[in-house]
Amino acid sequence: MQRSIPLGRIAGIQIGANWSWLLIFALVAWSLAEGIFPSQNPGMTDAAYWVMAVIAALLFFGSIVLHELGHALQARRDDVEIEGITLWLFGGVAQFHNMYRTPDSEFRIAVAGPLVTLVLAGALIGGASIVPLPESVEAVVFWLGYINLVLLVFNLLPALPLDGGRVLHALLWRLRGDLARATRVAALVGVGFGSLMIAGGVLLFLATGVFGALWLAFIGWFLSAAARAEAEHMAVRHALGGLRVRDVMSREPVAVPSNATLQAFADEYAIDTTFTTYPVVEHDRPVGLLPFDAISSVPRDEWHARKVRDVMLPRDQVTVLDADREAGDAVHELAGTGVDRALVVEDDHLVGLVAPADLRRAARLADTDQQAG
Repeated sequence: MQRSIPLGRIAGIQIGANWSWLLIFALVAWSLAEGIFPSQNPGMTDAAYWVMAVIAALLFFGSIVLHELGHALQARRDDVEIEGITLWLFGGVAQFHNMYRTPDSEFRIAVAGPLVTLVLAGALIGGASIVPLPESVEAVVFWLGYINLVLLVFNLLPALPLDGGRVLHALLWRLRGDLARATRVAALVGVGFGSLMIAGGVLLFLATGVFGALWLAFIGWFLSAAARAEAEHMAVRHALGGLRVRDVMSREPVAVPSNATLQAFADEYAIDTTFTTYPVVEHDRPVGLLPFDAISSVPRDEWHARKVRDVMLPRDQVTVLDADREAGDAVHELAGTGVDRALVVEDDHLVGLVAPADLRRAARLADTDQQAG
């Protein structure tokens, strides 16, 4: 989710939106304007319903940002480096550069978001119940309070990567003192909840024909996949214990000058190599990454005029790792990104490139060596 549209900063924390957020925003606004508000508040004009829907959808995502800010600000207090907050298909996510230091830290960060949502839901529902409001405003406020309450309950399910799953993970970690085991158990619970949601959504769709039931199944699929991914990341991280980034990186990667034209890149670099992503440098200093799909999106008749720097992902949008950093940290850094490569630097010079495949390969070798020993 690195490739996001910047929306600004709050308390110094970058807020962005992934393109998939536009899809869910449109879906929420449409369902409010065409279904929920007309059924609950009949007699208004279509224009009024759409104005209410757009405002409600914007405020809904604003409440999600506040929820994620709760996580982010608590993370800052616990010395967990925050990269930013990104709105996307499933709501929002606060992205951290490093892992939780202790189970107590994870617990505090996990509950901070739901506490914000609880306060919001209570204030909205309570305020709309006590303070006289115009009908349209009251409808928007009540819906916001209700939907925040629903999200609160859902988010507290003990299933990774939901907040309730984080709480369960922190408690297991604290009780047993074994991070890897806590992750395996919490991930297994997450997969279980996800599987139940998939089965429930499919059965409900077959029984009723309601398309929304498939959305439940889709969310269940996401939960299961995310829980499995977290378990895999932890297994890889555990196997990489003691290794540094320099031990697992691809050394001396093929680097492209930022001032090269796309045609020169195709003729001099891509024709002899089969990589999907290339580091971009200026005087041996890494300045970004060039995914091959960024070039394919440019018409060929423009390749002579366009420079690599025009289409590359700039350095501030990609993962950059120090060569002496623990290899396990790279697992966490790459896990939540939309770019599956990290630049490896030493004294601000490019020394390597790391991909998830490099980490998995090194983890398998380390695991094999441990078993042989």
